[in-house]
Amino acid sequence: MKRNILLLFTFFACITVQGQTPVRLVDLRSEHLDRPIGLDNPVPRLSWRMEDGRQGAVQTSWRIVVDEDSLNVANGCGRMWDSGKNDSRNLLVAYAGKKLQPFTRYYWKVICSDMKYKETASPVSYFETGMMGMQHWQGAWIGDGKDIHYGPAPYFRKEFKTGKKVKSARAYIAAAGLYELYINGEKVGDHCLAPLYTRFDRRNLYVAYDVTSQLQNGDNAIGVLLGNGWYNHQSKAVWDFDRAPWRNRPAFCLDLRITYTDGSVETIPTDLSWRTASGAITFNSIYTGEHYDARLEQKGWSTPEFDDSKWRGVAYRSVPSSNVTAQQVHPIRNVKIFPAVSFRKVDEKTYIYDFGQNMSGVTCIHVSGERGTEVRIKHGERLHPNGRLDLSNIDVYFRGDKEKDPFQTDILILSGEEDEFMPRFNYKGFRYVEVVADKPIELDQNSLIAYFMHSDVPAVGSLESSSPLIGKLLHAANHSYLSNLMGYPTDCPQREKNGWTGDGHFAIEAAFYNFDGITVYEKWLADHRDEQQPNGVLPDIIPTGGWGYGTDNGLDWTSTIAIIPWNIYLFYGDSKPLSDCYESIKRYVDYVERISNNHLTTWGRGDWVPVKSKSNKELTSSVYFYVDTKILAAAAKLFGKQADYEYYNALSEEIKQAVNDKFLNRETGIYAEGSQTELSVPLQWKIVPEELIGKVAANLAHKVEEDGFHLDVGVLGAKAILNALSENGYAETAYKVAVQDTYPSWGWWMVNGATTLLENWDLQATRDISDNHMMFGEIGAWFYKGLGGIFPDPVQPGFQNILLRPHFIKGLKRFEARHRSPYGEIVSRWEWKGKCVHYEVTVPANSTATLTLPDKAENVRVVELAAGRYEFIVK
Repeated sequence: MKRNILLLFTFFACITVQGQTPVRLVDLRSEHLDRPIGLDNPVPRLSWRMEDGRQGAVQTSWRIVVDEDSLNVANGCGRMWDSGKNDSRNLLVAYAGKKLQPFTRYYWKVICSDMKYKETASPVSYFETGMMGMQHWQGAWIGDGKDIHYGPAPYFRKEFKTGKKVKSARAYIAAAGLYELYINGEKVGDHCLAPLYTRFDRRNLYVAYDVTSQLQNGDNAIGVLLGNGWYNHQSKAVWDFDRAPWRNRPAFCLDLRITYTDGSVETIPTDLSWRTASGAITFNSIYTGEHYDARLEQKGWSTPEFDDSKWRGVAYRSVPSSNVTAQQVHPIRNVKIFPAVSFRKVDEKTYIYDFGQNMSGVTCIHVSGERGTEVRIKHGERLHPNGRLDLSNIDVYFRGDKEKDPFQTDILILSGEEDEFMPRFNYKGFRYVEVVADKPIELDQNSLIAYFMHSDVPAVGSLESSSPLIGKLLHAANHSYLSNLMGYPTDCPQREKNGWTGDGHFAIEAAFYNFDGITVYEKWLADHRDEQQPNGVLPDIIPTGGWGYGTDNGLDWTSTIAIIPWNIYLFYGDSKPLSDCYESIKRYVDYVERISNNHLTTWGRGDWVPVKSKSNKELTSSVYFYVDTKILAAAAKLFGKQADYEYYNALSEEIKQAVNDKFLNRETGIYAEGSQTELSVPLQWKIVPEELIGKVAANLAHKVEEDGFHLDVGVLGAKAILNALSENGYAETAYKVAVQDTYPSWGWWMVNGATTLLENWDLQATRDISDNHMMFGEIGAWFYKGLGGIFPDPVQPGFQNILLRPHFIKGLKRFEARHRSPYGEIVSRWEWKGKCVHYEVTVPANSTATLTLPDKAENVRVVELAAGRYEFIVK
């Protein structure tokens, strides 16, 4: 290893020159997914990553070839598209070749030149198109003919024969409600709660599966089991989903498309030849639970040997919406198994399980007992002092029949043999489970296991430090985030399961520093566009059955339409979501401008669940008006819409001026009444005049110190306060707040045994008391920013250039943040050794960084770094 020592200002830098390794092109993705099938986008985005350990490694050119023949691609030939050589560092490119056809697999690879202009080719990857339009469906929408109040879930089956050798087979299934798909007795895929929840009367999703290996020569059978999901909400709660305009009995459409080795194609569609019946699932609700009578199970119902003579015919149904499109999202899965960490037998009918972790998901029970015994499996987050399950913090909005449809409770009727039961069409939020039977049963600690269910998004971030509390806080934030990611971000996995917009954008940076969630957010932004009124208004829960278009669904919440696509652009360098949402953002901003009073607005919910101090809603809502308008202006500039840019850029400055004229005391540097939120929100969103930033930040730091380095904020302040401090000269103060462990603080929750983030700072509060909420989730992002100093650069987004602004906290011995960006893993690590800090940074290949190091002498300390690994000694 060779090292060059450089003296820079008052710190030492050491460049680590790594030995040469072969250049590799890896992580080939189509539409941000690995080898997806069923794509509907006619111009899919293709991306890759360069691995090159040399100092200064950079991609000098790229070339993409696409062809239907993998051998052609391997040989560098692309008849569908040969992009030609492009001299750029781009790692994300939209397909620009011949028109793609449906039901076709396309192979592709990329050839890149490195810093020495030597070419390297990637492995061959592929993507496969799907329907690419509703006109290609052959199947009809079918149902069982029952009405919305009928309880049992419908089962469907269809037998068919294959007489020739199968080359490939794809199943395309769309459902209004939820489904499980079976072929020859085996479940297809490992998805849960599919398809994802949408505004069903405006958009429906279908999923494509490769089922080649599940077909057999000769007799075959397809089975489909439907659940209600959000489509037929039979349980009653305050959000009126039981009165949703789309509500109907679940239905589905399926095409099984078989390609034989002789080149012929046969499609087995849904039609009137299918058969239907009821079975063991006697009731299912996405909100409350699932009821299963094991005595009614029809074993082998999806196999060709099954006798369906007692089953009946199906009924045609109209298409729920005119937009049936591919679900190209990381799916929901049962991702992790949790065994019980403790178990207690209350009596011969009652057992209590503790899984040690609050989570979203389901439980699976193995139990034997007398035939007809009713077993109730009740899930919750808390226990009463006597050790029994306590649902009082999460069942407050349930309005149904607590005996026939109990909240967060599955009901199992035993068959008299050994039974296994796990719900298919429900999930819950829980740590504890109480099992109660009406007759004696015998259970042990292994009789019940828990599955952590969530959108299975890859992890991309990690932290290490000398503070155990930082690890606990990140663990809690990440488990809250995943518990609330079900194809859309939710507020909580138990009481509501609603896509609250505010919660979604408060946690967006925590989401992207820690997980690769772009596909989920692209889907949710489409939900936004589905829900937006013609005048630009959005509801504050999305999707919604109609609830949420009230008086408070304003800027501090529904700014998701601008903030989330902007953050996708920053973290991924992908402008498509921003482009897709451009007109929606514009309509939204135009609406707020129409209803604003001299560029100020009170439209919003305000600083929800504060500790004690109230904050001025006109101030905070107007700041978000500025944020949205500023994003719109930046998007207009990006897309070459000059007139829009000039208009909205000027409007943003007028909003800023109006906010400062009304709320800022320029002599004192105080906004409004000077609460933590009122000072931090203008700082976070850069609305403070440049010459007064220091004064306002000093006031905020003083306010926080007066409060003993404790929080006195609600959701808006929690998003802003740590950033407002650390980015304006008070990183030490921010750190003291972040790791405070007495009330009120994030750490106070950890001290009291929380494994997820809570909804209320006050553990004794009587409302807003979910124990698994993400609205205070900014803490999961701040450590990457405030300590690791890792920021995307808006000028070169997607971490093509990294802004590095680490803070070396005296009370913390060592800290390391890692984030796998589209360009590769960024590492920012520091450790105190005596009076010096040893700082190490890794800049991935093809990326650069702008490093700003702390300096006591007030000298400008900005260093431009090429790709590579660097070590600094900061005195």
